[in-house]
Amino acid sequence: MENISKLMTEQSNVRSNNIETQSVKDILMYMNDENQMITNAIEKCIPSIEQVTNAVIESFERGGRLIYIGAGTSGRLGVLDASECPPTFGVSPDMVVGLIAGGDTALRNAIEGAEDDEELAQKQLEEIRLSSKDVVIGISASGRTPYVVSGLIYASQKGCFTGAISNSPQSKISQVATVGIEAITGPEVVTGSTRMKAGTAQKIILNMITTTAMIRIGKIFKGYMVDVQPTNQKLKQRAATILEKVTGIKKEEAIQMLEATDYDLKVAILSQIHGITPEESIDLLKENHMKRSEEQLNKIKYNGGNHHQKREKIRR
Repeated sequence: MENISKLMTEQSNVRSNNIETQSVKDILMYMNDENQMITNAIEKCIPSIEQVTNAVIESFERGGRLIYIGAGTSGRLGVLDASECPPTFGVSPDMVVGLIAGGDTALRNAIEGAEDDEELAQKQLEEIRLSSKDVVIGISASGRTPYVVSGLIYASQKGCFTGAISNSPQSKISQVATVGIEAITGPEVVTGSTRMKAGTAQKIILNMITTTAMIRIGKIFKGYMVDVQPTNQKLKQRAATILEKVTGIKKEEAIQMLEATDYDLKVAILSQIHGITPEESIDLLKENHMKRSEEQLNKIKYNGGNHHQKREKIRR
């Protein structure tokens, strides 16, 4: 049996020696102080996070997916980030996928022995038809979870770019992945409870990867979520506010424009800013994402020419 006693995630924090005798305020202050280590640890990982993010962007641009694999807290965080992408960025639920050892039941209940199942990850990846266009990111605080290790090895064999996020130095998953991200957050306040500093660092890194990738493929415009799906009144109001702020029109006009475009915020923005019809905006967006569409229109506007000529130039 593997000896895990030397893993960073298994080390005790000397500051916790008498934690049970401390006041509630002192415990909270101590925990908050420990949390300062998280962003410092992540900052040291920026170069490797950048490499993984660039791979994700390239994957998205060629029709690939981002797939997370993890067990326990790490697996839940991957599923959480994947679940947040469709409502935030208006992407298909298949674009970012979260797989967890033990399946969906493990999201709410601990599945004993699931993280040690070396065959499960491969089976799950096969079920979703893993392709060489996909990027697979394994998440494990200890960096040695058998489920994650085997999944990354299988993904590499399929020709995928693989990333590994851990909180232990020289971790096993870093060794088997294309790029390893090791956010060393130190011993936890409660020894071994990696849902604390380690888990928080993991969630921040996942946020950084997916948000940056979505920005680069045109899901964000001037800092706004222009692919927001207006499925309720709050989001409809948000869409109207974004259109109002980006274009400078009044709220009433913004609502009318959104109603005319079936609440397609991207189409409404392009139509309003550049004085083109919703149909012309739709055609433009089919061939270019938001940022490129804006750049193309500005270039053509500077050079002169009507809207029909704009589309012809872009197609070429």
